[in-house]
Amino acid sequence: MTRIMADSKRIATTGGPALSHNPFAALSSENLPPGPASPPAASAKPAAPEPARKNRGRVDILRVKAGRGGKTVTVVKNFVGIGLPEKEQLAKAMQRACGSGGTVKNGQIEIQGDQRAVVARILAEASFHPVFAGG
Repeated sequence: MTRIMADSKRIATTGGPALSHNPFAALSSENLPPGPASPPAASAKPAAPEPARKNRGRVDILRVKAGRGGKTVTVVKNFVGIGLPEKEQLAKAMQRACGSGGTVKNGQIEIQGDQRAVVARILAEASFHPVFAGG
């Protein structure tokens, strides 16, 4: 068994000489605009408050079991002034937040399960006035 000396193949880890080729060394800062003296302070200029969002009307949130084989469904109805694409977007957001299925049927949004609190929060964020109706 022979042992080979690897001392001659070791790479120095002390940092060594500086890089021999720096592609940015030849660049100068002449004819460049001056940079900012210091970054702007966060409290220097207060952010403008968001304009008050308009109330988009009352919507009713119902918990329905009748005619659904004993399953509970949350129904949102009485939308005024919005079209089918926006209802479908709201339904998708509700489904994601609730972790359940749902659909838009006959101008109403139906979400599986008793999800009234989550649905009310999403509708309030969309500037609607949610009202719990029925039982």
